[in-house]
Amino acid sequence: MNGLLIRLAGPMQSWGDHSTFSERDTRPHPTRSALIGMIAAALGRGRDQPFHYKSADEQADVDLPALSFTIRVDRPGTPMQDFHTVGGGLPRARTVMTAEGKRRAPGTETIVSRRQYLADAVFTVAVTGPEATIAVVAEALAQPVWAPYLGRRSCPAEVPLLLRGPGPGVVDDLYRSVPLARSNPYGGADTTVDVDFVLDTPPPDAVEAARLTYNDVPVAFHPHRRSYLSRSIWVVTEKLPVELCAGFGSRYLTALERYLEGAAP
Repeated sequence: MNGLLIRLAGPMQSWGDHSTFSERDTRPHPTRSALIGMIAAALGRGRDQPFHYKSADEQADVDLPALSFTIRVDRPGTPMQDFHTVGGGLPRARTVMTAEGKRRAPGTETIVSRRQYLADAVFTVAVTGPEATIAVVAEALAQPVWAPYLGRRSCPAEVPLLLRGPGPGVVDDLYRSVPLARSNPYGGADTTVDVDFVLDTPPPDAVEAARLTYNDVPVAFHPHRRSYLSRSIWVVTEKLPVELCAGFGSRYLTALERYLEGAAP
């Protein structure tokens, strides 16, 4: 099955799946709804448009729900919380309006929310699916209609975003050749390093995996009728060659460039 590799890195990321207005959570890994939403944005799809459709030239049957994601946790990042206020200190006539178009009662003008983020996290994701869909998605991620972001518009994605694809063997690359954005934690004493993977299908040895439930299968992104279904994911720790640890900064970027040169068709 064809696939592609994307790299999700940036100063801040946020992957909520049960947020309310005042409490905006983040999961420790990218959610399915956010990944499909990022791809749909790159394709130029509006929030009210279906996920399964014919391409503009009628040559490709694009099926975003058929995509599968294998997530490698290069760096889990540091959880952070932003105490966010809107309307504080303003005259009542300039405060945020209610849904009815009225002003809030005195003493309630300031809207408070707490927003969670992952700082300095890096994930490498193998996206697999039908050949026609993967080809369209790869083209869109290379030249997105709307800029990709990492869960929220305030969290832009670093480049390169698209590492390789379309093509075969992208999941194998996660285990064998894509550099890890981390340093060797053992100082050269071991030959392998423990790395977490997030899978949307059970691994062969599911007993060794943690099973979690996410409410992140998008049914509709329409602003007035967003809806999601629940699913299971599995988090498993794999031992990868310690040589994949490429460190940080220029050393990591050099290793990533070498991988990209080798992966180019």
